[in-house]
Amino acid sequence: MTKRHKNKTFATLLAMLFGGIGLHRFYLNGAGNRWGWLHLSTLAISGLLIGLWFDQPLLFTAAPLVVSILAGFIEALVLGLTPDDKWDQTHNLGSGRQSRSGALLALLLVLTAGLGAIALIAVMARTLDLLFTGGAYG
Repeated sequence: MTKRHKNKTFATLLAMLFGGIGLHRFYLNGAGNRWGWLHLSTLAISGLLIGLWFDQPLLFTAAPLVVSILAGFIEALVLGLTPDDKWDQTHNLGSGRQSRSGALLALLLVLTAGLGAIALIAVMARTLDLLFTGGAYG
C-alpha cells in the first residue's frame, strides 16, 4: 500500500497563507499533530482575550495569534527550503514518487520572505508606537 504523496509547494503555500492556524501541519501530519492544534488554539485564545479586554489595543490581546502567524511565515520558509530528497525521506517515504520543486516554489518563497518581513516590521512598529506614545500614531 502506497502512502499519499505530500506536495512541498502546496505545504509551503498552506504555511504562508494559513500558518497561523496550522493547516500546513494538519496537511503534513494529520489531525493528531500537537503543533497544529497549538497554532489553531491561538485563534480561540486571542478571541477570548479580545472579549475579556476589549478596551486594550488589539495587537496586545491578539498577541498569541500574531506570534502564530509570524511563526507560520518562518515555517513556510523552512518547508520550502528543505531539499527535495530530504523532503521525500521525511514526508513521502512510501509514496513511490519523487518531489521536483520548480519556479512556483521559488516565487512562493520570495513572496513569503517579503510578506513575513513586512508583517514583522509592522508588528514591531505598532508595538513601539503603543509602548512609547500610547498609540498616538494609529
